[in-house]
Amino acid sequence: MNQQFEQELQSSWQERQEYAEMMLPLIGKLYRNSAVEISVYGRSLLNASATDVIKAHRKVRLHEGVKLRLRESFPILLALSEMQIAPAQIDIGKLAFDFNYGSAVDNDDLNAFLSEKLGDVIDKEDVQKPQDVVLYGFGRIGRLLARLLIERQGKNNKLRLRAIVVRGGRDGDLEKRASLLRRDSVHGPFNGSISIDHERNALKANGSFIQVIYANSPDEVDYTQYGIDNAIIVDNTGIWRDRDGLGLHLKAKGASKAVLTAPGKGDIKNIVHGVNHEEITPDDTILSAASCTTNAITPVLKALDEEYGIEDGHVETVHSYTNDQNLIDNYHKGDRRGRSAPLNMVITETGAAKAVSKAYPKLAGKLTGNAIRVPTPNVSLAILNLNLAKGTDRVAVNEFLRDAALFSSLQHQIDYTASKEIVSTDLVGSRAASVVDSQATIVADKRLTLYVWYDNEFGYSCQVMRVIRDMAGLSFPTLPL
Repeated sequence: MNQQFEQELQSSWQERQEYAEMMLPLIGKLYRNSAVEISVYGRSLLNASATDVIKAHRKVRLHEGVKLRLRESFPILLALSEMQIAPAQIDIGKLAFDFNYGSAVDNDDLNAFLSEKLGDVIDKEDVQKPQDVVLYGFGRIGRLLARLLIERQGKNNKLRLRAIVVRGGRDGDLEKRASLLRRDSVHGPFNGSISIDHERNALKANGSFIQVIYANSPDEVDYTQYGIDNAIIVDNTGIWRDRDGLGLHLKAKGASKAVLTAPGKGDIKNIVHGVNHEEITPDDTILSAASCTTNAITPVLKALDEEYGIEDGHVETVHSYTNDQNLIDNYHKGDRRGRSAPLNMVITETGAAKAVSKAYPKLAGKLTGNAIRVPTPNVSLAILNLNLAKGTDRVAVNEFLRDAALFSSLQHQIDYTASKEIVSTDLVGSRAASVVDSQATIVADKRLTLYVWYDNEFGYSCQVMRVIRDMAGLSFPTLPL
């Protein structure tokens, strides 16, 4: 009996592996050729392994109560691979569940089903033009943005990383830049191959040719001499944060727009994608992607406010240390930040609570905030202590946020976990702006305490990518709705 059980278990796993391995080339083909990104219940399968595909399917049971088998989703993916599809993000998990268990269970015509669900992108001509992107600054966020841009390399790639701009230019600089892109102590090794082109002063990564440009000021660069034109410049330095400073980028030949990966000052729009990205217009030449914490908390706050109403509250962030702190005790112009970051919890300020109102004005004046920097290199936690307009309970709040993570317009911003064992390192590499920890939720009628994790580096970088995409005027609808 035990032997038979073991054989059945092994056979089941082998079947799943075989289906996952058949899926991988189709997933890659759809993205490279059609800019169609495949997911399963919000889990992107772009550059996934066979095991990643299997794990994504297993998580469906947590949300629907029944298994979604790979043999049920594979026909969906196969049919999509044979269709002409405009750029989109398509969830084959939701499609397969609906076709096999949902409202379409009696529908035996798969192509007709897909045409109904995906009518906005099937048999549509792709008229969107590729957009040149330049990374100005190549620190933590710059290198993660480079990874995200490079992983999308293909003949139908819409966002093309053309160059990075840095200070320096001393001997060995290219090798250092390549090494930092290739190896990352937090996010692991680069998924692919990187080589150096000394003759052209460039890096080559997975088929991308990335010019390395040395400059001390944005306005002294002439991008056109490198064949770059109408480029979006992504400023990762944080040196220039107002319109006059960021406007220096627009004085460079070949540059047309600029995005700041930090909170903007003055009248610059601070965009939290999913919340106020519809404010981006074709006339906007300078935008801010706000801060990592603002991106983490604003989508959750917006969802809660629209459902329950938020009277007021306090946001406390437990934030991994950052590069602006000292490695060992030394002088620092900021209060407390001069003390050794790897050895201390450091109370400091955050402007994220006030910054929420720039993206979601309904909460203006309702939130206070503070921060504690802690000795971890990445992944942070926001604790939202809120007074709601109407009473609720823990189960209702968690169910609402789980549905928001799966089916709402904020599904790319909010993720949800029911794990009782999850800790910060488990969230490294999360593509969502935030992950609601449902096991930690506390509710007492109108008082709510919510714990929200966020990868303050990679998750934030994914939000920046969405802002870049919208600033370029590129459309990638998420389907099914």
